[in-house]
Amino acid sequence: MQKTFLIGGLLCASTLSFAQKNISGFSASNQSKQEKIEQEYRTKQSAERFKTHLQKLTSVPHLAGTPENEKVRDYIADIMRKAGLQVEIFPHDIYLSKSPGESLVEVVEPVRLPLNNREYIVKEDKYSSDPRLTPGWNSYSGSGDVTTEVVYANYGRKEDFEQLKAMGVSVKGKIVLARYGGNFRGYKAKHAEAAGAAGVIIYTDPADNGYTKGITFPEGSQSNDNTIQRGSLLTVDYTGDPLTPFEPALPLDGPKKVKRLDPKDAAFHKIPVTPLPWGSAVEILKRMTGKGVPAGWQGGLPLAYRLEGGPELKVRLKVKQDKEFVRIYQVVGTLTGSEFPDEWIIAGCHYDAWSFGSTDPNSGTAMLLTLAESLGKMPQKPKRTIKICHWDAEEHGVIGSAEWVEQMRDELSAKAVAYMNYDAAVSGKIFGGSASPSLKKLLIEASQAVEYPDSNKTVYEHWMAQKGGRRGSTGSAPVLADSEPSIGNLGGGSDHIAFYMHAGIPSMSAGVGGPTLYHSQYDDLFFYNKFVDSTYKMGPMVEQVVGTMSLRLANADILPYDVSRYATDLATHLKTAEKAIKAYAPTYSMDKLLAQVETLKQNAQNYESRIKTLLAADQIDKAKVVAINKELRDLEKAFIDPKGMAYGSWYRSLYASSDPYSGYASWMLPAFQYEASLKSTAHLPDLEARHAKAIDTLNTKIVAINQQLGGASGSLGGGKN
Repeated sequence: MQKTFLIGGLLCASTLSFAQKNISGFSASNQSKQEKIEQEYRTKQSAERFKTHLQKLTSVPHLAGTPENEKVRDYIADIMRKAGLQVEIFPHDIYLSKSPGESLVEVVEPVRLPLNNREYIVKEDKYSSDPRLTPGWNSYSGSGDVTTEVVYANYGRKEDFEQLKAMGVSVKGKIVLARYGGNFRGYKAKHAEAAGAAGVIIYTDPADNGYTKGITFPEGSQSNDNTIQRGSLLTVDYTGDPLTPFEPALPLDGPKKVKRLDPKDAAFHKIPVTPLPWGSAVEILKRMTGKGVPAGWQGGLPLAYRLEGGPELKVRLKVKQDKEFVRIYQVVGTLTGSEFPDEWIIAGCHYDAWSFGSTDPNSGTAMLLTLAESLGKMPQKPKRTIKICHWDAEEHGVIGSAEWVEQMRDELSAKAVAYMNYDAAVSGKIFGGSASPSLKKLLIEASQAVEYPDSNKTVYEHWMAQKGGRRGSTGSAPVLADSEPSIGNLGGGSDHIAFYMHAGIPSMSAGVGGPTLYHSQYDDLFFYNKFVDSTYKMGPMVEQVVGTMSLRLANADILPYDVSRYATDLATHLKTAEKAIKAYAPTYSMDKLLAQVETLKQNAQNYESRIKTLLAADQIDKAKVVAINKELRDLEKAFIDPKGMAYGSWYRSLYASSDPYSGYASWMLPAFQYEASLKSTAHLPDLEARHAKAIDTLNTKIVAINQQLGGASGSLGGGKN
């Protein structure tokens, strides 16, 4: 096989033959055409263009709602227009903590000691002295000024507060000190407030990110003693603008009025919350005098961690943070399909950042801009429409993309083929991804078609060889064969949420990762050049994988979903949920649902076998293609349940959700997971019925497709004969 190679920073492609014997979804005659299209596409990438875009996007801090972020918006729109895409900008007025306002932390007793809440200026890093950089802050904090005792709560997880209570330690009226990690920071605040705390300080501990992991910044890539993780605290039981659940936050001065909640009725945190670096937190920790912490709670600072500060230690925490209506903008570029314009492949990444955002998110933004340029240079249009989307205000609670999905929900339901998220997608050199079942094979096959820079390996081979690339099957990420890398499940924390968990659109996230100073002011071009990728070759490589997937989805005769993967992954997740419930209800069984899945498996295998045969023989009935692809697009929606989850009806997918206790983790079959978390059996009959209906709907759809393919005789159950 002739290899892709790098010359002078440009990712070029010779005429190459694909490692795959076939490309899923293509007839024999169209596969050769697709191979030529992809060969040509892979001559378009440029490390220099990727570098230029990243420099333009991240030369200044650009928080959502600032003039600097509007300049980033305009740059994105201009580049996509020049590339030949039609560009639309969708404004939304959201209720937001636009700026940090005022925040301070100080030790009051036994000494008076103001604590630093800003990163230091580093002489090697010119970006660190930018006057627009903010102190550390958490948006959607409550406002307050409290001086009181301190309690250390480990990671501030639900189980940590439960353990404090079991040990007889009360946080009522006290400031909780919790370290980053283990859950979404908003849940640290939520659990603390529920337990009666007066405020929360969240700090980065070196046990999790710092000198225990390696050399610290600027000499190394680990957090130093003044690195601060910023971030949102929003924990309403839906995703998006906190005042417009289920509805788009359309402009206040626009023609269509949207009913908004009164801010006093939204579930905002009322207590003050702010982040600190460990160089400041240690001044509190070293003065604590209470009992030692239980196993697993000791952090990485050179002192014995204690549960309570005692009455002699008093700390003041003050936050004054206003919320207001802020206009944000979603930038959507469209390359209209030549044959199926109403079938949409959507790629996206947000563009707002806590500071410069050179890794998070704008390495992904820059890659998508080069994708737009490469696609725009192609002589032939894709058969289906490709949309490249740039979301605003993701950092404050995944807001912009959720508002766009709510605004476009009906069209998306009818037209969307897939959503692929590339937040921070070029942040290192270690390739990986997470995906809904139907898109896993697409990701693997695309990685087999692209070379990893400066190697004799494909991206797939590099992926398989790296540590953790092939971990084997687990309850959370099933692996079917030794030749398959581990692909994760989508959880919370980024812009796939509304597409996947609310609208039922197959979704994925993929890219390369590596060292990060997450949400700190040091996520800048100095850090990127020194620690991420000084060659900028990773951008073109990721773009080649992304473009390959986009073009295959756009041009395939039959959408290249892995239909049989639904059954195999469902069986794994059902058994995992059953095990969790059996821990407190030993006689519980999911045999009936598993039997349904076995039927689903047989029907899906019949489909896979039939479609493979028809494509190889060029016998697909073109008159039926549109109808079959529509049925395929609707498969994921079988899991969309109008009742939604008990912890938030906005989350409508019975298949996947973010964890309502941690915010980041993926919950597979979340309704069962939630019931298990409560150690309850009360709702199991209803949940079983809802899941049975979803599996039956999925089965019926697959049977219908098989009948259209002329394979009805091999289909079992789930359909009307």
